[in-house]
Amino acid sequence: MVYIKHLFIGSLLLICMVGLAQESPVKKLISKKQFDILFPHRDALYSYECFIEATKKFPTFATEGSELQNKRELMAFFANIAHETTDGWPEAEGGPYVWGLVYKEEQACLKKPCPVYNTGGSSNYKPVEGKNYYGRGPLQLTYAYNYGLAGDDLQLPLLEHPELVTSNGTVAFEAALWFWMKPQKPKPSCHEVMCGKWIPTAKDIAMKRKPGFGMTINIINGGLECNTNEKEVSDNRRERIGFYKWFCKKMDIPTEADCDCRVMGNYK
Repeated sequence: MVYIKHLFIGSLLLICMVGLAQESPVKKLISKKQFDILFPHRDALYSYECFIEATKKFPTFATEGSELQNKRELMAFFANIAHETTDGWPEAEGGPYVWGLVYKEEQACLKKPCPVYNTGGSSNYKPVEGKNYYGRGPLQLTYAYNYGLAGDDLQLPLLEHPELVTSNGTVAFEAALWFWMKPQKPKPSCHEVMCGKWIPTAKDIAMKRKPGFGMTINIINGGLECNTNEKEVSDNRRERIGFYKWFCKKMDIPTEADCDCRVMGNYK
């Protein structure tokens, strides 16, 4: 059984080089040349080929809305993963928005293991001894229960081998797309709020929640970044919005009039 497991793990390292015969509809929205323009300093883990391969597991990603909605969803996904992995700053060479997809791991946890993430909570996904579940990949997958649930949904041994998210580019993007596509009640999915499938309830309307990019921020980190003017967290929010507007401009895509979540009620 140990030999079989090692064969399986080894095969994952080749995943970007196989399965390319099946076309992904996302290729019509973003070419390799355009991807290179948006992420010129990206880590080698985050290749265009691995991103396209990962989208095949999520056939409704950036395909269920109008042409404009699909393009905005793709840019919204890119904006959030760029913020989560950026090495940019206002005076950086080329500006702050060309430095997305630089980091593979949560930098604060490289010297210290950040044991706060090693919990399964009330789920059945308990941490494996010797493994750490700090942020990894484009959307910084964290906590043992998220690794376990994502692993089950993706049919990957992420609870046993969380390092797959930083050693295999396709797995890295699959983990990020998994979070993007999966509703976590009472939150809708980021996909639903960008493609037009989410209909705000009366409570949502009262909390000033509405479809669009601002709502993706609310879903991902609204507890810290939305409904506040506190400088540090509002800077994070503004950086996400900055990436979104910059990416859309580069791709000649008009953004919504309001991309912010500053006045949105967050989820408790």
